This record gives sequence, C-alpha cells and structure tokens, in this order.
Amino acid sequence: MPIDKKLLDILCCPKTKTDVEMLSKDELDKLNAQIKKGLVKNVGGDQVENLLSEGLITVDKKTVYRIDDDIPVMLIDEGIPFKTD
Repeated sequence: MPIDKKLLDILCCPKTKTDVEMLSKDELDKLNAQIKKGLVKNVGGDQVENLLSEGLITVDKKTVYRIDDDIPVMLIDEGIPFKTD
C-alpha cells in the first residue's frame, strides 16, 4: 500500500534531513538482488537478511528506509546505504 502523500511530504532522512520518495520498482529489485547475495548491511552494521516489499529512498539516492506493515522505519541505524553501481 502506498504511503499517504501528506505523510510522504513531511518524512525525511533522520540523519541528513534529506527528503525521501518511494523506492521505484527497479531500485527495489536491485536492492533485493543485493540482499539475496548477502551484500547489504544497514548503517548500524547489521546484515540485511529480509527482502523489502517497499521502501523509501532519499532523493539523493544514498539511503533506503524499509516500510514494514505500511509503517516507515525511519531509524538512522536501520537505514540501508544504496549503491548505484
């Protein structure tokens, strides 16, 4: 289920205050492929093991925040660095 537009307008990265937007299907597929290969750690240093069904990404494309049960998890240590290469 998509995040309400009003909520999306007020959410931002808790560390950098950069605006966020919904993760695109291509970005989601790329991140999940990396997770499947065991290549992804969150900002806190923990291995990301669960695939994302949806997420938010900072507009500078640097950090992803997962959405669990329609609730954005906007915790600094839970952020996932997004690699564009």
